[in-house]
Amino acid sequence: MSDYCTDILIHIDENLDDANIHEIERDISMIDGVYSACVHENARHLMLVDYDPENLVAQELLGQVENHGLHGSLVGL
Repeated sequence: MSDYCTDILIHIDENLDDANIHEIERDISMIDGVYSACVHENARHLMLVDYDPENLVAQELLGQVENHGLHGSLVGL
C-alpha cells in the first residue's frame, strides 16, 4: 500500500444485526487498499472506511455494500 490515506462515510439504509455488520466490516477490510472499516456501536447505519485513494475509489466501497443486497450512499461526496 502507498503512504496515502483518506476516509469515507457510508450510510447503510437497512438496520443490521451484529452478524451482518461484522460480515460487511470484514469483507470491506479485506479489499486491497483498505486500512480499516468499522461501524460505530451507537450509529450502526454508518460505516467509516479508511483507504488508499490511489488504489480505490469510494464508489467501489459502496459497491461492496450493495453486493450484500443492501442500499447505501456515500456521505460527504
